[in-house]
Amino acid sequence: MPSIVFSAQPCCAFDDAVNRTTEALKAQGFGIISDIDVAATLKAKLGVERPRYRILGACAPTYAMRALDFDPHIGALLPCNVVVREDAENGQVVVDFMDPTSVLGLIDKPEVHAIAKEVCGKLMQARDALAQSA
Repeated sequence: MPSIVFSAQPCCAFDDAVNRTTEALKAQGFGIISDIDVAATLKAKLGVERPRYRILGACAPTYAMRALDFDPHIGALLPCNVVVREDAENGQVVVDFMDPTSVLGLIDKPEVHAIAKEVCGKLMQARDALAQSA
């Protein structure tokens, strides 16, 4: 089974990793359109303590518009989620980037696959920049 993510392990604190990730994505043309604090939500709704875990919804509008032009249902697979999390075992911060080629591969349209490859390249550049900034 192909992986749905590729990751970086920046050597920094959690909040710094969120900021660095946001900046690395911005440099590649992505904006953060959603920010979900999963650990805080689980604590508030269920009283459960979990390691820090945030889902950043990254969107590059030009790519999103092109993909939506080919298939209006594709919005169910957007945005590109990027997870900043603390590893439960060792507390190390990990950043997981959604692999759009895996996710958008669900759409049977070559044009969408081409867009997914372009977006994947941009996300990998953000990942690489994040890994180098540590």
